[in-house]
Amino acid sequence: MRKSIIFLVALLCHFTNYSQTFDSKKLDRFFDSMQTKKDGMGMISIYKNNKQVYQKSIGYANVKTKKKADQETLYRIASISKTYTATIILQMIEEKKLSLTTQLSDYFPQVPNATKITIEDLLRHQSGLYNITQDENLRSWVIKKQTRKQMLDRIVKYPVDFQPKEKTSYSNTNYILLSYIAEKIDRKSFSSIVKKRIVRPLKLKRTHFGKRLNGKKNQALPFYLKNEKWYPITTETHLSAPMGAGGIVASTNDLAKFYMNVFGNKLFSKASLQQMTDTSKGMGLGISSMEYKGLMVFGHDGGIDGFSSFALHIPEKNLTLAITLNGSTSEIVPTVISILDIYFENDPTLKRSSTFSVSSKDLDKYLGIYVSKTFPAKVTITKKGNVLFAQAEGQPLFKLLAVKKDHFSYDSMGIKFSFNPPNEAISIFFRGNTHLFKRIR
Repeated sequence: MRKSIIFLVALLCHFTNYSQTFDSKKLDRFFDSMQTKKDGMGMISIYKNNKQVYQKSIGYANVKTKKKADQETLYRIASISKTYTATIILQMIEEKKLSLTTQLSDYFPQVPNATKITIEDLLRHQSGLYNITQDENLRSWVIKKQTRKQMLDRIVKYPVDFQPKEKTSYSNTNYILLSYIAEKIDRKSFSSIVKKRIVRPLKLKRTHFGKRLNGKKNQALPFYLKNEKWYPITTETHLSAPMGAGGIVASTNDLAKFYMNVFGNKLFSKASLQQMTDTSKGMGLGISSMEYKGLMVFGHDGGIDGFSSFALHIPEKNLTLAITLNGSTSEIVPTVISILDIYFENDPTLKRSSTFSVSSKDLDKYLGIYVSKTFPAKVTITKKGNVLFAQAEGQPLFKLLAVKKDHFSYDSMGIKFSFNPPNEAISIFFRGNTHLFKRIR
């Protein structure tokens, strides 16, 4: 009996503590390869159980001066700012200063449908308001300082795209308005609100609402790759335009600490966290979710003027990851998935898809371009040898694993593909929903 107990304890320790021995050298090699191939430049930070277990810098924060990034280097985190803004709004709700059902008309009655749109609609991207960053003249005004009046004048001139709660559709307009609402409630600038409600309580030394880029203050500058050489990106968004939708800058460490503390209930209650992470309607409150090998992953990505970033937290593993890039040649999500694949490579608790053998000829019946009435992008199915690949329009290519006849999966994100060759169709299960696609060619 005693031996059985010892064995059980040892087994439990293996399952719960494996991450202490994750292959950091393999992660090093992955990032060294990114640097060598010039796939990206930036910084990564990983926290496990509230302690940093990995940090890595690749490339330069400033190519011109050969300045490498360190844990103090600032990056524009773009749309990850929405998680900060949602956090501030949830704090105000807990303080009874507004509620999820408060109408937009209480603050900005001139906005179309303001009497129908609620705070929750804005937070969940269900307002139907036109995404102002799709304005055809965007590049002419986004580089200049914008007043609230100027932004509101642009917002109100567009009709709504749909009625509130009809569907979920990402719109930066929602979070620009939420930051203005926060300013009205606290009677402070959004910059001061971020400092008061997030930076000071968490003692974050390298987080603030962004100003003009300045490489001399340990700020990363953005670059693009051309002919194997990095060139500076000179277009610079004035962050008074995106406001709470994309105006925050932070070091990679501070970004990871923020996410870690959001899920550690240091900024609001467990009840508010449950509301934030309820993604049953497509989006949470300033946060998204995805499945990774059976784990629920919560996070947000960001992209602005050559900067790209991703922050995530996996509650079941108490793991937080932040990556910030000031130069990249590919989408950031596949990079994040590759990092998770390496980190969890030896974790025995994660789901593994069984595979079976298929020939190259077997795959021919699946190839083509597919469209769906319920999914916004075309999906192209291709092959290389006896491996099937899928690619949503505008997204990176990813490899599918054969599970059984006519059934494939992208295991890392829990996406399932069920082909129906006679009907030239695919059923794709993604984020809790099944979408039917028909082949068009």
